[in-house]
Amino acid sequence: MSQIKTILVPVDFSKNAKIILRHAVSEAEKSAARLVVVYVVEDLEKYSALSIPHISFAELEKDLLRGAEHKMESFLEENLDESVAHTSKILYGDVAEQINSFAKSEGVDLIVIGTHGYKGLERVLFGSVAEKVVKTAPCPVVTINPYR
Repeated sequence: MSQIKTILVPVDFSKNAKIILRHAVSEAEKSAARLVVVYVVEDLEKYSALSIPHISFAELEKDLLRGAEHKMESFLEENLDESVAHTSKILYGDVAEQINSFAKSEGVDLIVIGTHGYKGLERVLFGSVAEKVVKTAPCPVVTINPYR
């Protein structure tokens, strides 16, 4: 594997995301790499056919993006310090597709992703993001099981 300069860390702000971030920080410290922490707001268009009164999907998307930006700021303040170079990005769309597209466009050298994030209904609706990322990633992927 070539030198690792940029590590992409997708997060979902769950308790497990903190564990995954610690692993990514460890990898970044070993190779003096820069971290890029991303959160993807799920594309709601697939739900637009549902009849839900009094909801504007366009406004909901804007609110979700604003909320994600605030959550990212808090997450980074609580979990990262200036010892590791890092940036963050909020993306919008299909989670796995956006992660891999961003990794390709930014020339990411490694993706560090958790095998488990939020559970329950989210898992049923969205399937395994990590599995999709691994299958189509443009670079090596390290998966971390936060329960081990």
